[in-house]
Formats: sequence, structure tokens, C-alpha cells
Amino acid sequence: MKKIIQSLVKEVVQIEISGKKLMNGTLIDLGSDVLILFNGTDFVYIPTNHIQCLTTNHIDDFEINVPTEFPSIIMDDDDKEDLSIVKVLTQAQNEFVEIYVTGSQPLHGIITSIKDNYFVFHSPVYKTMYIALNHLKWLIPYFKNKKPYGLDVQNFLVHSNNELLASTFEAQVKNLKNKLVVFNMGEKKNHIGKINNVEDQIVEIQTARSHYIYRNIRHIKTLHQV
Repeated sequence: MKKIIQSLVKEVVQIEISGKKLMNGTLIDLGSDVLILFNGTDFVYIPTNHIQCLTTNHIDDFEINVPTEFPSIIMDDDDKEDLSIVKVLTQAQNEFVEIYVTGSQPLHGIITSIKDNYFVFHSPVYKTMYIALNHLKWLIPYFKNKKPYGLDVQNFLVHSNNELLASTFEAQVKNLKNKLVVFNMGEKKNHIGKINNVEDQIVEIQTARSHYIYRNIRHIKTLHQV
């Protein structure tokens, strides 16, 4: 994908992202599996596997401000490899960010840990969340003098509970066996329940009325304990 759209760098484009989300902006740069878009206010890092369509047509009506500074997350001059979404997450760790995964609203908070195929996110609303990496749709770093909701820094301090994090998302789901959890930010009523069992790619969930739901772990985007 990089080579075919390299010529569009510095052009104003419209991107359709998984979930029928549209975003307009100036294409700033491309990495191995991520692109950087300036939407007139923020630098947006979008994994290319969630780009459904990119067009330069029918966007003359959109005026995008020219960025007055460089993106906060870029490749080091000494790094010979392209920017990747994992490197973006690594540079963004312990900084305030906005991310979008699912639902109608993005999440705001701090990335506290990065594992093989998921990362741990602390939200002042949802607290500790486990987010599957392949379901991350975009990431926006906050500017240095900004904080989510205008909250004090204390609201974002994560108190260690000596939790041993699994290396993979699948194993982390297993670690929450017999715990009450919320999947996918509770998009549907059967996304809340107790994890009874995990086998291969299937999670058995017991709902409040003791109905049993069997969910494919690959379609679990976010997970947090309640």
C-alpha cells in the first residue's frame, strides 16, 4: 500500500475507516502498516489494515489547516525501519492519547503496557482495559499541555496491583476466568457477563440471567473487568 499512495503525501484526502468512519485531512507520512493524517487539529495515526478506501475526489469543500509543528511520533533518524503501529504505541506509552476501537465514542487515557497482540489502556471512565491490537482504528496523541476531561494527573495514575499480564490477548482473557467482565465496551446486552471457560478461540460467557453465550475471541475488541 505504501508505494501506491506515496505520491499522495501532502495531498488532502478522505479516508473511510472500518466502522464506516470518514476522516478528512492532509496525508503527512506513511509507515509499514500505518499512515499519519493531519485533520486540521490533530495528527491521526491510522493502521492501514483498517483503511477501507482512500480518495482525493470530492474533497474541495474541506479546508484543512496547515500543521504548524511536526508530528510528536515519528521515526528516529537512526532507525532504518519504517514507522509501524507497534512503534507508534511504544512512543505513545505513558502519554495522553485518544484511541478509537469500537462504538460511537473514542477512548481517552494512557497506554500503560504493550504485549504481543494487545495493549493495556487506562481510562478514567473504564479504568484498566485490554485492547486487541488488530482492532485499533486510530490513535491521536494529545498535545503536551492538554489532559483528557481537564482532570488532574492523579486521575491517571495507575496503582500497581501486581497483576501478571499474559503475553497474548487470548491468554489474558483466560486469566480473567470466573471474573465479571465487559466486552467491546458493552455495545450489546450480551457483552456483559462472567467468563466461565476459554477453549481455543471460544469464550463461554454467563449473562446476568444465566444464559450462556459463546463468543469468538477474535471478535473481542476491548475487555475490562468490573
